[in-house]
Amino acid sequence: MPRIGAGLWLCASVLSLGPDAIAEAKTAVQPAPAAASAAQFHPELRVFRAPGKIKIDGDLSDSGWIGALPAMNFSEHSPGEEVEPPVKTKAFVTFDESHLYVSAICYAEPGSVRASVCEREQIFNDDNIGFFFDTYGDASRAYIINLNPYGIPYDALWTPGWGEDGNFDLLFESSGKVTDSGYQVEAAIPFRSLRFPNQNVQDWKFDFYRHHLREEHYSMSWARYDQNEACWPCRWGTVRGIEGVKPGKGLELIGSVVSSQSGEVTDYNDPDASFVNNDVMTSVGAGVRYAPTSDIAFEGTVNPDFSQIEADASQVDVNTTFALQYPEKRPFFQEGIDALRTNFNLVYTRTINDPDFAAKGSAKLGKTSVTLLSSSDAHTFVIVPFEERSETVEMGESYSNLIALRQAFGNDNHVRLLATDRRHEGGGSGSLASLDMGLRFTRALKWRAQAVYTNTEEAELGGSSDSTTFDHGKHTAAFDGESFSGSALLTGLEYDGRRLYADLSLYGRSPTYRAENGFQPRNDDRQANFSTSYLFRPNGAVFSQIELGGNVGTIYNSDEIKKDEWLVPWIWTSLPFYQATFSTEVLLSEELFGGVYFDNIYHWSTNFSLTPGNMASFGGGYTYGRRIARNFLTMGNETNAEFWLNLRPLSRLQAEYTLEYSRSADVESGTEYFAGYISRLRLSYQFTKRLSLRLVNEYDAFSNAWGIDPLITYRINPFSVFYLGSTYDYLRFEELTTPGAQPGTRLQARQFFVKLQYLFMT
Repeated sequence: MPRIGAGLWLCASVLSLGPDAIAEAKTAVQPAPAAASAAQFHPELRVFRAPGKIKIDGDLSDSGWIGALPAMNFSEHSPGEEVEPPVKTKAFVTFDESHLYVSAICYAEPGSVRASVCEREQIFNDDNIGFFFDTYGDASRAYIINLNPYGIPYDALWTPGWGEDGNFDLLFESSGKVTDSGYQVEAAIPFRSLRFPNQNVQDWKFDFYRHHLREEHYSMSWARYDQNEACWPCRWGTVRGIEGVKPGKGLELIGSVVSSQSGEVTDYNDPDASFVNNDVMTSVGAGVRYAPTSDIAFEGTVNPDFSQIEADASQVDVNTTFALQYPEKRPFFQEGIDALRTNFNLVYTRTINDPDFAAKGSAKLGKTSVTLLSSSDAHTFVIVPFEERSETVEMGESYSNLIALRQAFGNDNHVRLLATDRRHEGGGSGSLASLDMGLRFTRALKWRAQAVYTNTEEAELGGSSDSTTFDHGKHTAAFDGESFSGSALLTGLEYDGRRLYADLSLYGRSPTYRAENGFQPRNDDRQANFSTSYLFRPNGAVFSQIELGGNVGTIYNSDEIKKDEWLVPWIWTSLPFYQATFSTEVLLSEELFGGVYFDNIYHWSTNFSLTPGNMASFGGGYTYGRRIARNFLTMGNETNAEFWLNLRPLSRLQAEYTLEYSRSADVESGTEYFAGYISRLRLSYQFTKRLSLRLVNEYDAFSNAWGIDPLITYRINPFSVFYLGSTYDYLRFEELTTPGAQPGTRLQARQFFVKLQYLFMT
């Protein structure tokens, strides 16, 4: 079509020191020169064994820091591009036989430090500094640790193509304190918590990355970045001199005891149904982890409590026909699972819903890594994909086995073999084999490719009456014992340069393609997608950064019928006050859905965010246009809006509020197809670094459901935790069957629970 063809042409055209530092910390911050002449690309820091003890309290006067050389001369990456930052920073590294120690002195104007006492992972309205290290130096994984001025951490695992996984937890100790001229932080990281080569001398890729939050969000690091280098860890410096340390090994045991008492109504659809309290249930679980070396680890768990302490935030699904994806929060599925991530999401560990036992092993020997996972799931749910929708089918008990073999070479290059297999207790199975690779031609240009073969043997489920067919009528959607194989192919070329980004992706999935252990809610599609953007840095009084971009794509099915095509131009800006950002986009699209051809699909949307200070940040978005009301097979005038607000009226009190609204009405008559909102409030109070109180209150107007979940947490570390909490689920009824009763809200289900989990290390 002319306008989308013109958009494709338009987008394609764009692609063409130790103790001396402690004394210096008492001095005032000096004005910085305009250029970062002292900053270096790929700097190096020589480190030495600590000459004495180090106590993790934020005070860097311990004897263990004597003689430690500073990493300094930081370079600002944003909003300025590789210029001298507005504040100075010094970072230090040392070690002993059991721990890696890192610390930093972050200078700032007196009284200006933004800091709060909060839960782990909740520090990003605060000033903070990150310690990033790639222990193997092959850009296949890197540890991320950020500390706010009180030493409260955020930790993550970085992998190429996925970025930071904040659900990853690392065992370490940290602390910090605010000083007259900024703040100081330090951390002790056990070597047994890390993976690194089993060799006498260690040279690690390293960077210190500081976030200085004022009117603008200043980002700066020890390494000066070559913006034409797309591989992030390849931009870092190197820490040399870690010698004579033994790879972390040993036995870890995690014991857990969970006791709960639940109650629920006898009939969820009857507002007058009686409420029944169940018996108190207690279960004991155990997990073990053994690491013979830092390169190899085995982990198993029996009768684990994999329930989430905080329920997933509800998502608006009123106008989608595909399954929704939720993040994995269970710690067992974090370590080593990065090796199972591919361009196609073939491993979605939340498909392992309620395991009786689970075991995994992982090894990294040089540039070769192997990951295995095996589990028995008592209540399995399978996502069944089709061309325009997906279904979720309950299958009962199943057994899953997954294996990945990844070979890295050079910087950020790899080839990987992945296989998954699930066997259902009542019959049926789903298996696949995948080969993927990534090859970097230049520092900015990378090629990726993947091929997947799947084999499905359906179970025979009685009572299924779905007569829908797929693959040109060869198979039915019902689970009736059919067997078939499928495939998926992908190739893509990505350019990530100093200002210009461009990505061209081509992929396809056959009508019989299924990935039972993955998240693949759609098949029978062949898609071409091109995205590009260009970043301007005016650094002026109105705009700090401006990014212009666009996305254009098309989807065909296996019958060569065009299903969808779109053009989306957009603009994003950052402004030099309140860390403000603003973006807007326009969508133009045409789609064949449910046998009906819809043209003139469009929307306009805008988003913004502001952070006036450490006490508040807020933002939102608004979208309006003509979109398909999919459950009615007609066009609707659709409005979507969202708003979020984070408040910290006290340094220990945080309130997080989100509101999502969606409405669609007939274009001609105005008849309403759907309307509603989801409101969620999360209040938390941090009494100490270990003790916190949290209350979640959520209302879903689409289903008239309301929930409230209070929780008390005492957290010694990410793996030794005590929880005391409850959940209350309510439903609002507009009509009651009892004569004279008034509409209102009724308690549907309730649960009290206590959980104690403790990590024993030998």
